Amino acid sequence: MESLDLLRRAAAEATTATTTSLQHATTTEAAATPSNTIGMYATDLNGVNQSVNNLLRDVLWWCLGIMALIILVFRMMHRAKSHLRHMTGMNSNAKQQRYFQENRSSWWKVKKHLLYAPLWNKRHNREFKLSSAVNMGTLPSRWHALLLIVYLSMNVAYTLVLDYSRENKYSIVAELRGRSGVLAVCNMIALIILAGRNNPLIGWLQISFDTYNLLHRWMGRIVVLEALVHTSCWAYVQHADTGFSGVWEKLMHDPFCSYGMMGTASFVLILLTSPSPIRHAFYETFLNLHIIFAAVAIAGVWIHCDIPSLPQKPYIRAVAFLWVADRVFRMARLIWCNYSTKGWTTASIEAMPGDACRVTMHLPKKLDVKPGSHAYLRFAKLNFWESHPFSIAWVAHRPKFSPELPLNEKRMVSEEQTTDISFVIHAQTGLTRRLFDAAKVASPRVLILKAAFEGPYAGHHSLDSYGHAVLFAGSSGITHQIPYVQHLIQGYNDGTIATKKVLLVWIIRDVEHLEWVRPWMDEILRMQGRRDILTIKLFVTKPKNPKEIHSPSATVQMLPGRPNINLLLQTEVREQVGAMCVTVCGPGALQDSIREAVREVQEHGVVDFIEESFTW
Repeated sequence: MESLDLLRRAAAEATTATTTSLQHATTTEAAATPSNTIGMYATDLNGVNQSVNNLLRDVLWWCLGIMALIILVFRMMHRAKSHLRHMTGMNSNAKQQRYFQENRSSWWKVKKHLLYAPLWNKRHNREFKLSSAVNMGTLPSRWHALLLIVYLSMNVAYTLVLDYSRENKYSIVAELRGRSGVLAVCNMIALIILAGRNNPLIGWLQISFDTYNLLHRWMGRIVVLEALVHTSCWAYVQHADTGFSGVWEKLMHDPFCSYGMMGTASFVLILLTSPSPIRHAFYETFLNLHIIFAAVAIAGVWIHCDIPSLPQKPYIRAVAFLWVADRVFRMARLIWCNYSTKGWTTASIEAMPGDACRVTMHLPKKLDVKPGSHAYLRFAKLNFWESHPFSIAWVAHRPKFSPELPLNEKRMVSEEQTTDISFVIHAQTGLTRRLFDAAKVASPRVLILKAAFEGPYAGHHSLDSYGHAVLFAGSSGITHQIPYVQHLIQGYNDGTIATKKVLLVWIIRDVEHLEWVRPWMDEILRMQGRRDILTIKLFVTKPKNPKEIHSPSATVQMLPGRPNINLLLQTEVREQVGAMCVTVCGPGALQDSIREAVREVQEHGVVDFIEESFTW
């Protein structure tokens, strides 16, 4: 409360000087000096406390910077600890890694009750659905909810730090107008940063696509609310002075007001078209409208700030630069990945059982891809302007002019190589359904299309320092886990990782879904040392023929029904080797169940949790 009182006193002391110094620099076309004590507060910076606005702007940015710095320091400490564990564990056996297995601080309590905890009870990534067609979205985690509440509270507090001692209420409304406008533009910078795919902060902070998307959505809601407050304050004072006719006159004939309203209206349209049911039911339409409305909003705010040369003009320029730069980088990345003098990327698309298709992108050049990466794909003849993120399932390099893939990299006959990157895409609605239908029509032949690959993105999480890795996959989520399995087995053979035990748990509806990944799984099962490190458990929930359920060996088991995740994970913890990492990619309900199981075993040893999801 003392800090709020200090800000209010500062606001009262600075009002007169600020208004006098800035008024002449911020006139509009209708800037004739009003003759009454109402109309003057609808124009220029009359009543706006610019010094306090600047102070709160700096405080807001400092808070954002400090939050990012804290996360960065935490990530650096985590990386240093992981590196030490990695270097030590490479030449250690299971018994020698026991030091890293045991909790040596109370950090596990923070993980259990904050970092890994859902907002309430168990539900986090499982979507709320009114019906199969109406998706209401997901709940944030407890940690994310805390961040959002703190940031929202900061914005509300900064907006309401006004000089309430003024006798003229329209002067207070004018101050609120200025404050909300400044905060809206300042938050737009963070909003655009959180929307960028090529943001270096994603790698530095190791924040997932899912988290960035969540923060972007909530930052957008804050910007829209502040823009509405800003516009409403102006309209309230203008209406009190000239009535509705005066408000309409300003909007129609004063470019300063017209473009400001254009920006606010675009923000509102973004808000109205972005609720979860609309995003999920009409994703392509939502995405295209989102880009158009965002461009119009940025243009409107730019002109609104440029006409009177408002102090916030550099900020909106920064917003526009970041927005355009990200799209330029996307296009440059897309061209670099897909174009060479020998041609453009093509895609081979095979229809698979279970409404899925296997897609292989044949890039005209070599591209290195880390496990856990995803990419955005575009397909000619379907809708080249749409791009969707998919987990990368398999990467193979081959000599540039050879029609056949080599069995391993050591058999490369030429240093000049190209890369084939494969995906499994489960048909749902929109592009994925059209893609599957087109492949099904072409079956049994493989459908060949001109396509474009944009990526890879993410791939920040390394499992190399963990002695024990447990990988869960549900349905097509197996595509996220297969590259990790291949990498860990190869690292085990080369002696470059600490991992000594890997369990892959894949939950599928029917045995026919094994066809999705059969060629890659066959190659993994042929890898040297696979039996020493890898155990695979396949759970078939609804087999058409129970006789198909059989276990080929002790290290590859096929079981009917759903797994008892709590029991399975407790068993792994009892046999834990060094630090353990549990990862999951699959439906929201599966992720929530595994999250709960990981929280339950936190006190028994070092068990980290990583989930991969594309909620939007």
